[in-house]
Amino acid sequence: MTVTNEPVPVPLTTRKDWSSDQEVRWCPGCGDYSILAAVQMLMPELNVPLESTVFLSGIGCAARFPYYMNTYGMHSIHGRAPAIATGLATTRPDLDVWVVTGDGDALSIGGNHLIHALRRNVNITILLFNNQIYGLTKGQYSPTSEVAKVTKSTPFGSLEQPFNPLSLAIGAEATFVARTHDMDRKHMMETFRRAHAHRGASFVEIYQNCNVFNDGAFEQITGKENRSNMLVPLTHGEPIRFGEDGERGLVLRPDGTVEIVDVASVGVENLLVHDEHRDNPGLAFQLSHLARGPFEPTPIGVFRDVERPEYGEQMAEQIEAATERRGVGDFAKLLRSGSTWTVG
Repeated sequence: MTVTNEPVPVPLTTRKDWSSDQEVRWCPGCGDYSILAAVQMLMPELNVPLESTVFLSGIGCAARFPYYMNTYGMHSIHGRAPAIATGLATTRPDLDVWVVTGDGDALSIGGNHLIHALRRNVNITILLFNNQIYGLTKGQYSPTSEVAKVTKSTPFGSLEQPFNPLSLAIGAEATFVARTHDMDRKHMMETFRRAHAHRGASFVEIYQNCNVFNDGAFEQITGKENRSNMLVPLTHGEPIRFGEDGERGLVLRPDGTVEIVDVASVGVENLLVHDEHRDNPGLAFQLSHLARGPFEPTPIGVFRDVERPEYGEQMAEQIEAATERRGVGDFAKLLRSGSTWTVG
């Protein structure tokens, strides 16, 4: 018998193959439907097997996602999906591990797990559905709700400065950071494709409408009639400009901040050219702060895509090196090594 190392061809699939037999149970009109459709339509194009794909989630409306994918998956506990994904991705590097989470799940109780998964550069793809509200528990303010937001839990208005998810991810040294929105399937699919292709921790924020408890939160920038003037597309290697005719653009000030200008007044040659591969995260951080909220011109696309050693690979190399140097470990000996005491 001849043994070869040729890769086994992946069977062709369709969206139907990736869709489970479970009834999709979100509120009618919820933005989650369009995100689910984008993922299910993308998966056949990624040329990955169903049995090697895993979707993990925490708690929240978005966390129902694994039920609707015909893959392996787990609906875990509140905020802990990045921790579970870290364990799975590092011990099973052959798997494609996706994390689906929400602004409440990831940035409140799950904040600590999220930032450590990002800084370690674990090979996982994180999709954060941001609707700026707690939807599953019926409309309390979330870590991304704006100041003065009146909700059931803040009847006099929220006093808290909201998290900027992209700034948080960039500050945690995530190697891939992007933003998309639920009203543009093509943009979502391309962003998810880029995130999946990245080796290491990928973080994608998705502006997602909750039409029951926070309807229209992003309408000022994602509404069809507003997009050209309010969404600032980021394309690597190209000047950053937007508007119906590209009449507005971004320039870098001497102090390192980014400013919106009229292209005619400064010239195309003076516009900021987007560099998503820039190792220093400072410029990506400035872009993430261009808008104070989803009511001002807001960058969209890939903010950062850099290379750094992946955590699982490093861990495997370390274990292999230790095994070669010391041989198979003795667990009993390990327990009695170092600083030990006998009590009694």
